[in-house]
Amino acid sequence: MHEKTEQPKKKPNKIKWILFIILLIVIIPGLDQRMIIRNYQIDAESVTHPVRIVLITDLHSCKYGKNQQNLLSAIDEQHPDIIALGGDIFDDALPNENTETVIAEISEKYPCYYVTGNHECWCTSDGFSHDIEFLKACNVRVLSGEMEILEINQEKINLCGVDDPDGYGFFLTNAPTDKQLQTVDALCQNGNYSILLSHRPELFPDYCSLHFDLVLCGHAHGGQWRIPGILNGLYAPNQGFFPKYAGGRYEENGVIMIDSRGLARESTPVPRFYNRPELVVIDIS
Repeated sequence: MHEKTEQPKKKPNKIKWILFIILLIVIIPGLDQRMIIRNYQIDAESVTHPVRIVLITDLHSCKYGKNQQNLLSAIDEQHPDIIALGGDIFDDALPNENTETVIAEISEKYPCYYVTGNHECWCTSDGFSHDIEFLKACNVRVLSGEMEILEINQEKINLCGVDDPDGYGFFLTNAPTDKQLQTVDALCQNGNYSILLSHRPELFPDYCSLHFDLVLCGHAHGGQWRIPGILNGLYAPNQGFFPKYAGGRYEENGVIMIDSRGLARESTPVPRFYNRPELVVIDIS
């Protein structure tokens, strides 16, 4: 008789479980879609009294709690002097109730200034007209190749705004973006601190050749996917893979650009990764 040899029991593959757990630890925090507040401090020799700006870009009519209270409460907590709406506040696909709720409330409390983004320009002509008329009805100042001199905390600030390049030909857009830039550049050479509100960060080299002190942008959505400390953004519209201007603070020739990573969430087909939506607060002093 042959003795039966006992087969060794298979041990659980611990390495696979360890790798799976590590993967979860890495992925789950990266998919965090909660809004954060991003603060920037701008030192300006010509500004002696603090000016606070809240920059809202790329909302795309996304939802932030019941009646948008998560976003509205966060704005109120910052006590802004003005609110800059840097384009793609509306969306060409999602209904605009969420955006209209935000605009209706903030415009009653704060001076609000707006420039178009590409998604607003992609709406139908009627849709585009409705968005602009709604903003006007809420007393939001729409800057289309124009400048306003703001008096804030005893400071005079030039606030310039240009349309998105995709907007040329719509009823409010009176000139191509490059022509609008030349117009506002000429207007802002009066000695005041000058801010440009524009949707497109990839035009930063053009902005740097003009007379602006600070540029406020959006559009890039933070490059959608990030690896903190390694990769600032994977892909951005009009810049492609590994965009130079994905989000954050940039400076060249004495011009500072703040590019917001925006507030888009459910409007994007690909989820954000290590790239939480942000409300940007800028303190100039």
